[in-house]
Amino acid sequence: MTTLDERHGEGARDGDRPRGEVALGLVDAHAPATIPLDRPGAALPGSAGSKAANLARAAGAGLPVLPGFVIPHEGRDDPDALRHAWQELSDGGARPLVVRSSSPQEDTAESSLAGQFASVLDVRGWQDFRTAVRTVLDSAVRPDGATAPMAVLVQPMLAARVGGVMFGADPVEGRTDRMLVSAVRGGPDALVSGEQAGTNYWLSGRGRLLRTEPSEAGSLLTRSELARLARLARRARRIFGGPQDIEFGFDGDGRLWLFQSRPITAMAARPPHGARLLGPGPVAETLPQQLAPLEEDLWVAPMARGLAAALDIGGSAPRRLLRTVPVVTTVGGRAAADLRLLGAVGPRHRWLALLNPAPGARRLGAAWRVGRLSAALPGLATDLVADVDRRLAEIPRLSALPVSALVAEVRWTRRTLVSLHAQEALAGALLKEPPKSRTAAGTALTTLEKARARGVPDERVIAEDPVVLALTSPSLRERGRLPAPADVTGDSEQAMPRSRVPDAAENIPSEPLVPSEPPIPSEPPHHTPTTPTTSLPPRESLRLRIRWVQELQVRLVREAARRLGLDAEQVGLLRWRELAAALHGAPLPADLGARMPQGESAPLPDAFRLTEAGGVVAERSGGNRDGMRGVSGGRAVGTVWDGAGPRPEDAVLVVRTLDPALAPLLPGLTGLVAQTGSPLSHLAVLAREFELPAVVGATDAVHRFPVGSRLTVDGTAGDVRPGDAP
Repeated sequence: MTTLDERHGEGARDGDRPRGEVALGLVDAHAPATIPLDRPGAALPGSAGSKAANLARAAGAGLPVLPGFVIPHEGRDDPDALRHAWQELSDGGARPLVVRSSSPQEDTAESSLAGQFASVLDVRGWQDFRTAVRTVLDSAVRPDGATAPMAVLVQPMLAARVGGVMFGADPVEGRTDRMLVSAVRGGPDALVSGEQAGTNYWLSGRGRLLRTEPSEAGSLLTRSELARLARLARRARRIFGGPQDIEFGFDGDGRLWLFQSRPITAMAARPPHGARLLGPGPVAETLPQQLAPLEEDLWVAPMARGLAAALDIGGSAPRRLLRTVPVVTTVGGRAAADLRLLGAVGPRHRWLALLNPAPGARRLGAAWRVGRLSAALPGLATDLVADVDRRLAEIPRLSALPVSALVAEVRWTRRTLVSLHAQEALAGALLKEPPKSRTAAGTALTTLEKARARGVPDERVIAEDPVVLALTSPSLRERGRLPAPADVTGDSEQAMPRSRVPDAAENIPSEPLVPSEPPIPSEPPHHTPTTPTTSLPPRESLRLRIRWVQELQVRLVREAARRLGLDAEQVGLLRWRELAAALHGAPLPADLGARMPQGESAPLPDAFRLTEAGGVVAERSGGNRDGMRGVSGGRAVGTVWDGAGPRPEDAVLVVRTLDPALAPLLPGLTGLVAQTGSPLSHLAVLAREFELPAVVGATDAVHRFPVGSRLTVDGTAGDVRPGDAP
């Protein structure tokens, strides 16, 4: 008599029990050798496996399931019963069969283990059937040596006209109100194995066809068949309590059959309804790097309060909303702004924006404030700049400050940043910028080139002329690093337009600067700049003071860390309240030693929403031109360059954000393209200064336009196209 342990070879033993019996768990003499799918025992996942149990439940609920039987896990060894079941289902070997795995560990809500176990198609004859069963059982042995419990599902082989996979929800976008169908000619096996790419259909919850991909492909499924699939998905959802991953097939007579049903285990996270549209946008130009907790408190919080104040003054958003929703926040340590509040994207429904539902009194009050503010803002900006410069000049050497004064200075910097950010935002929105205005970055670039030409070290340049800080971003953990000399190409007179190069003989009053602290400890407490900055437009003057105040914060915090015996990494893990309390004598947080710096997070998408768990879900653009905007006129054709490696002669720089540190790369460029940014950013203004065609808002530009490819940039029309346009 042939026994099931022969499927694993004669004499194969695990202890005193045949290995085949161990694999199948053949220890229950009363368990049946086979279970038909229409019997209650087939719906028990522990013995029949999840795949067979799901089909048995579906068949019992009236879904179109092919007949079949299961060789259960821990089933009785009865070759006669097995042969009888095979003869009955295969009609004595005349009908081909499918022999499939059905483990309790697959097709569950936690894991599908799709494709991990074996299935054998088109099985004919008793000997081939025995071999197929052995193949399925052997697949229960995992790569790590463990053996999964395994039952075997046997059904007739159906010659499908069209088959495929249907998800009762859209797993890619996480939408439960959508269904996704992928179909191929023949059965679904070629699709699930990856041998063929299917035609994809997106359906509404009621089965209405939304779109087809590829759109030019001939339709494999009719509207009626798609509607039947949608009904099958809805019925399966009710039976199993959630959307299902279904394998299906239509036979030659047009009948629909369910081959497999299992829970969808990999649904993409989806933001809740009404989730805010966020993005690095303009804030990435000021804070492009990943921030530590203390850096968030020092720079993000004041920026958020300042921008909220500007939006409130301009009447752009209800005050209640501005009090409850931060204009700027951090995600994974990276700064991101509410794009709709900042006006970086248009309203959802443009016709609603025309109605302007804001109360009339608020609109009238905002118009009155804005009208008066537009006239007064240049003077207000001048006064604020003068106040900041005076305070910076009066600060003594930081090592001489008592603890109370050290804390007071940090508090002053946080309050001052709120005012600077508010006025800078209002100046950008209300004051007209001359066609070719001076920028802090442009002035810094010229200053740096001239200093390096004289052989002045970078540290000395920062100490003597902090205008060059406009080319850097603040950081508690790293010293301010100016762009490498190799990045600054060409003669300084050529790199900066002659009309923009400051004349050393100009008789312009100089201004006080940020006091010098280490790494130049021998410097006097404050200096006079060699480069005049009073001729900068109001917005540029405010932006430069923001950077100076941030640099003062960095030096104040480093001094505080020195007194507390902390290094730059440790102090960055504190919150501002914790640092202030420690300076006043409170103990450091008990868990400070256990706090770890956040791992490097990926750059944020240009526009995204957050799930309830804080996950980032990128916003899909409706087209490549959505949000694209020209910020510096002109038209150019060149070669894509990412700022690394050899620069092409006709380089078009394509970047994520308009980081001010990129300023030294602008001379000699043919064009500039950024995924985010605004016409008021440092680099946008500098691009106009260089008469360099520039476009921002180019969705996914760093991936769509590979390095070395040809690109046409039209800064006047706000358009970017691959290739050489005529």
